[in-house]
Amino acid sequence: MANGVILNTLKIKNTYRMSALSQSSVKIKLNQVQKARERLRNVVTNTPLMHDVNLSERFDCNILLKREDLQVVRSYKIRGAFNKISMLPLDILKKGIVCASAGNHAQGVAYSCRKLQIKGHIFMPTPTPKQKIKQVEFFGREYVNIILAGDTYDDAFNAALKFKNEQKLEFIHPFDDIHVIEGQATAGLDILSDTSSHIDYLFVPIGGGGLAAGVGSVFKTLSPDTKIIGVEPAGAASMKESIEKGEVVTLQHIDKFVDGAAVQRVGDLTFEICRNIIDDIILVPEGKVCSVIMQLYNEEAIVVEPAGALSIAALDFYREQIRGKNVVCIVSGSNNDITRTEEIKERSLLYEGLKHYFIVKFPQRPGAFREFLENILGPNDDISYFQYSKKNNRELGPAVVGIELQKKEDFEPLFQRLKASNFLQEYLNEKPDLFQFLI
Repeated sequence: MANGVILNTLKIKNTYRMSALSQSSVKIKLNQVQKARERLRNVVTNTPLMHDVNLSERFDCNILLKREDLQVVRSYKIRGAFNKISMLPLDILKKGIVCASAGNHAQGVAYSCRKLQIKGHIFMPTPTPKQKIKQVEFFGREYVNIILAGDTYDDAFNAALKFKNEQKLEFIHPFDDIHVIEGQATAGLDILSDTSSHIDYLFVPIGGGGLAAGVGSVFKTLSPDTKIIGVEPAGAASMKESIEKGEVVTLQHIDKFVDGAAVQRVGDLTFEICRNIIDDIILVPEGKVCSVIMQLYNEEAIVVEPAGALSIAALDFYREQIRGKNVVCIVSGSNNDITRTEEIKERSLLYEGLKHYFIVKFPQRPGAFREFLENILGPNDDISYFQYSKKNNRELGPAVVGIELQKKEDFEPLFQRLKASNFLQEYLNEKPDLFQFLI
């Protein structure tokens, strides 16, 4: 399957090296999920299971979107955070809790602290955008203490653990906790309660694995014939790598763009559950995610964060299998910073083959640029980026030029014209290191 990675866990599970955790010790029990649902009844919105006409027509099937982006904190994370915190003994609650997060988990914890009127200490990386910090402050108000620590999530996580040990507080993990997983699993009960039709495929995003472990467990119990398709960003395939190797692995380098799902290491608990319930895993390129974000905004007026677009972005890689089927995609969140819009558009155009960057050699003579415009560019090509540096006493002046196309097919003729005219020095799209340095 093009651009997709499919793992049949049933075929290869006998090759796994079992961890110290037994499968039975991490099995999600339906009665505990039902109890979690009761705890969340007055806290969590039963978000719509929305039929999407455009996607259904495009893929020739019945596609339903579970709109967790419409939760009060704009993501499903409130389910696990509140379920975990509300189950803590009173003496622990009185002392307060601590967590580390750069986004949705922090907001879920903050909202829970305010709802339960307990103190929460939330560690966030120093570079966290102000918009996210303000949202945490808004949901938590006087009940949260935000501490900025380190340059990365791992720095904030380590600082939070140190603080937890010093103050003897309860740490609320974003995904690797049985009660957090049970809280996320309630989304599965909601989906099954809101449709009488058999669901053939469920597409669920995977970051640390809490949502997939929880919702997937509910489906394997109540709708065992449903195929559970996990979806990861291609640049942060930590669950896929772990399943292939039969143990939890830590990725040394990840693309952090899909920030709600880009983790270097999945949970030990979530790994044990997911490798036994997930049928396939699809890896989606970050550029494809961006194209889906733009598509949802332009066609559906739906605003999603990159992680929220993952499940829908995977549909293209499963087009033949889902034809004529009932399909559910979990839209996990909508905490998207508007300042990222230009980057999202750029990544989408690059992925779709509609934007290309070159180093162009301009002869230092009158009329050279006019010649480039008249003889090189096609009638529908647009210069969207231009950086020119004229050097004295040199025959050629280099320029970094970005050209946006109307159709993908226009690239090859443009490239050939550049080569034939001797204007071309470097094509940057195929040289990521140089591309990142110059653009």
